[in-house]
Amino acid sequence: MISTLIADFRIIFERDPAARNWLEVLFCYPGLQAILFHRFAHWLYVLGLPFIPRLISHIARFLTGIEIHPGAQIGRGVFIDHGMGVVIGETAIIGDYVLIYQGVTLGGTGKESGKRHPTLGENVVVGAGAKVLGNLLIGNNVRIGAGSVVLRDVPSDCTVVGIPGRIVYRSGERVEPLEHGRLPDSEAQVIRALVDRIEALEQQVQSLQKSQEAVPVSAIAGVSPANHALLNSWLNDTPTQAPVAGNCRLRDRVIEEFLDGSGI
Repeated sequence: MISTLIADFRIIFERDPAARNWLEVLFCYPGLQAILFHRFAHWLYVLGLPFIPRLISHIARFLTGIEIHPGAQIGRGVFIDHGMGVVIGETAIIGDYVLIYQGVTLGGTGKESGKRHPTLGENVVVGAGAKVLGNLLIGNNVRIGAGSVVLRDVPSDCTVVGIPGRIVYRSGERVEPLEHGRLPDSEAQVIRALVDRIEALEQQVQSLQKSQEAVPVSAIAGVSPANHALLNSWLNDTPTQAPVAGNCRLRDRVIEEFLDGSGI
C-alpha cells in the first residue's frame, strides 16, 4: 500500500510540469486527493463494510469534483489531472500509470448486473471529456482523444478519436503520454480522398465533353442535314454514359477503414 501511494505521488511530478513541490501537490491537486480517498474507501469496501465506503466517496466527490465508486479497482501511479467531472463506475478496472483528464466518464450502458464498466490497461491516456461506456477492454498504451466516445474494445498501441470512437493504428511510432494533442484526423483524410476522386471524375467528364464537341454532327453517317440541329440539341441535353475509369469505390482503403473503424 505504501509503495502504491508513493507511486501515485511521484507520477504527478513526471507528468505535470506545473508541479513544483510536494506541499503544493499534496494540498492543491484534487486528482491525488481523490485517489487517496478512494484507496481507503476501496479497502473498506473489500472488507464488506456497508455505507461507510460510499460516504467516503461522496465526501471526496464534494471536495474534489471527482466521483469514484469504492468498488472500482485502480492501479498504481494513476494520475487524474485537474479532474473536475470525472466519473469512474463500480466495476471499472484501471491499470498502472493511466493518465485521465477532466470530464472523463468510465461508465456503464444499462442496468445489467456484473461487470458493466470498462477495463483500462497500462499507460492509457484518456483525453478531456472522453467517454468510455460499457464492459469494454482497452489495451495497453492506448490514447483516447478528447471528446471521443468509445463503445467497443480497443487493442493495444492504438489511438481512438471521434464519435463514435474510431481506431487509428500507430504501429512503429513511440508517442509520449503528454503528447495527446498529436491526434490524426481520419474524417478529414476520408473527405480529402473523396474530394480528390470527385476532382478526377470532373476532369474526365470535361475531357469527354471536349472530345464530343470536336466531332461534327455532319460526320455521323446516315444523318441528313435537316436533322443536324435536332441531333445537336439531343447530344447537348443527354449525359454521357461512358464508363469512367477509377470511379469512387467503397473498397478504397481509406474509405473502407473509416467506415468500419479499423483504422488508417
